[in-house]
Amino acid sequence: MNKIKKVITAPLLLGMLLISLSNQAQTTINQISDSFNKYGQTTVQEKVFVHTDKSTYMTGEILWFKVYNVDATYHKPLGLSKVVYVDVLDNNQNAIIQTKIEMKNGLGSGSVYIPVSANNGNYKLRAYTNWMKNFSPDYYFEKVIAIVNPLKSPETMVKQQPLTYDVQFFPEGGNLVAGISSKVAFKVTASDGMGLNECRGFIVDQKNDTVASFRPLKFGIGSFVFTPAAGNAYKAIIKPGNNPAVTKELPAVNSRGYAMTVKDAGSSQLEVIVKGTGVETGELYLFAQTRQLVKAGMAAPFNNSTASFMLDKAKLGEGVSHLTIFNSARQPVCERLYFKRPKQNLSIDATADQSLYTRRKKVNINIAAKDLSGQVKSTNLSMSVYKTDSLQNIDAAEIFSYLWLKSDLRGNIESPAYYFKNTDADADAALDNLMLSQGWRRFQWDNVLGNKPASFNFLPEYDGHLITGKITNTQTGSVAKDIIAYLSVPGKRVQLYAARSDSAGRLAFNTRQLYGPGEIVAQTNSEKDTSYRIDILSPFSEQYSKYPLPQFNLTRSMQKAIEEGSLGIQVQNIYWGNKTKHFYEPAVDSSGFYAIPYKTYLLDNYTRFTTMEEVLREYVREVWVNRSQKRYHIKVLNGNGFLDADPLVMLDDVPVFNIDKVMAIDPLKVRKLEDVPYRYYWGPSVYEGVLSFTTYKGDLGGVEIDPRAVVLDYEGLQLQREFYSPLYDTEQAAKSRMPDFRNQLYWAPDINTSVAGKTQMSFYTSDQTGKYIGVVQGITAQGDAASQYFSFEVK
Repeated sequence: MNKIKKVITAPLLLGMLLISLSNQAQTTINQISDSFNKYGQTTVQEKVFVHTDKSTYMTGEILWFKVYNVDATYHKPLGLSKVVYVDVLDNNQNAIIQTKIEMKNGLGSGSVYIPVSANNGNYKLRAYTNWMKNFSPDYYFEKVIAIVNPLKSPETMVKQQPLTYDVQFFPEGGNLVAGISSKVAFKVTASDGMGLNECRGFIVDQKNDTVASFRPLKFGIGSFVFTPAAGNAYKAIIKPGNNPAVTKELPAVNSRGYAMTVKDAGSSQLEVIVKGTGVETGELYLFAQTRQLVKAGMAAPFNNSTASFMLDKAKLGEGVSHLTIFNSARQPVCERLYFKRPKQNLSIDATADQSLYTRRKKVNINIAAKDLSGQVKSTNLSMSVYKTDSLQNIDAAEIFSYLWLKSDLRGNIESPAYYFKNTDADADAALDNLMLSQGWRRFQWDNVLGNKPASFNFLPEYDGHLITGKITNTQTGSVAKDIIAYLSVPGKRVQLYAARSDSAGRLAFNTRQLYGPGEIVAQTNSEKDTSYRIDILSPFSEQYSKYPLPQFNLTRSMQKAIEEGSLGIQVQNIYWGNKTKHFYEPAVDSSGFYAIPYKTYLLDNYTRFTTMEEVLREYVREVWVNRSQKRYHIKVLNGNGFLDADPLVMLDDVPVFNIDKVMAIDPLKVRKLEDVPYRYYWGPSVYEGVLSFTTYKGDLGGVEIDPRAVVLDYEGLQLQREFYSPLYDTEQAAKSRMPDFRNQLYWAPDINTSVAGKTQMSFYTSDQTGKYIGVVQGITAQGDAASQYFSFEVK
């Protein structure tokens, strides 16, 4: 009987043990998933794409662009940020252009003038939101543009620097571990930013014995397999064609740790194998996520120093996925990327009505956006039409490959569209090498698994542009907290904002509808706070990606194109310059922050007095002026009696805290007075009524601003420039002797296709003959993106 009990009990105990282990594994997976989801809920990500009208510019030319801002998970246009910042940087990270673009429902557009002082060279155009500044600058939108200054001498232009080469190595999973065979990806890059295919390399150990050889497969990227030995150090010798060899150390070999291998196990499965040495046994966990969405979590026993997982490809999302291995202590030990090609759910049809035109002839472009079934889709598009020559090639930057691939990887990705247009074995291998040779880490696992709340230094600009500052005590030099500061924009439209400093002395003024160049005035209440200084901070990012610009070369073969382009810009600026200075008038709310005032006094409707005291005493019934201890005071009166203290008094939006200065205002320069005779709450401040004076000229009427106030020239959101394209719709216009040397024939940043059918855009050719390229790009409200090229010739 006892023997029988033992026979029955052993399987039972084993089953209970397996159930316990299974429950523990599931608990660990759930804990990782829960922590990841909690982190993701507080760290929404944005992606910005910029469609520029072309990629090469002359000094004195206008660069036109359209901005698309989408959420990083679903790629749907995102209305979180109402401002996108655009910089143009040289190779030393110096900005030659900076501007702020207003965004509506994730879309915006703008233009910048290429300064005539710019040097010949490649520049980095980048775009980002204030919220994106909380994360790595590696994920700002970046695009290389070329600027040509024709005033530079040809000798300077044709001088070329010899190419140099760099090589990087990326072990699969992250580390080389002694005794474990590993795939190692590599990337050979020339100083012009292009991958080098024409090279070969060798891996040698410390005895100079060759242990592996390799060649790039595509764009200078490839991979090889080798088994590092304990105690050995390895280096690579790369021979780039006829140039001198380049030597580079491989990553150090670890004596203990894990290495992973991802293999394609058929059309529907991925096999993930993890091997380790010198590590504890126990469960290993595979965690898969695609753009912050948890896709899979599974456990496998780590027996005989090996664990194996079978992952269903269907569980992974389209695009870039992270496959992360955790040990039994929930520590990430390996990670690599995997790419699943997305379906192209949107296609754009864009064709010219002819393939050949003569000068000053009308071009009709028929545009339609369709889904996979051929149904017309409502899509927001931008379109550019420009001339191609030896200087300006086809701009290959397009929105689909950027959103699905380039935006999720660090560094420059050469020809991302290649991986979508080609699906053969070589393209698949090249795509896998690309995944191995790149990193994507928008978060730190320590923060995620520790459930640490994310700390953010920059707020999303959900309502409008945030002007930030810092307030310090001038006597102690320390930051000042809990101090109310005021920011105003002098002018005929009331713009006053208040902010209270936080524990670090930071101020954030949430402006609304602040457009164009102007002045801002920042100050504290001079009657209460007299020992503080306010510094207004730049809203532009001071973080930069670490990837240098490719080398810039101008050759003799480009001379004719440069001369023609230079002549064209000069002609355009001389004859059509005024046409490029027309801007759309922004629709703004002209009322003050207090909305509708209780009463508006137009001073011309009353007897004109020579002092402001007389004006207030004689016909402003809501105030009472008195003078005590040689100081003027104003009391606001309403149905409940007098309010407690002096009201907020503004002159052309600038607060005037000294009532004696208010009485010194020349009433003959004042056009109107608006009053609010009740206690008013505005941001962190409370006002005992509001009096707002507006002068005829909006220039403060000669009243001096408090000397402790900060007065700065400040550029608000960019005013939208109108793209000018002449019409030759009559015989007289076509025969006009006014020269037309445009090589940018058309730019339309906001085309909306209708669900009813096609959209037609029209423009006219110029006097410039040659080949022209049209580029149409866009996105639907559902996040489906596409682009299309068309071409024609002008003779």
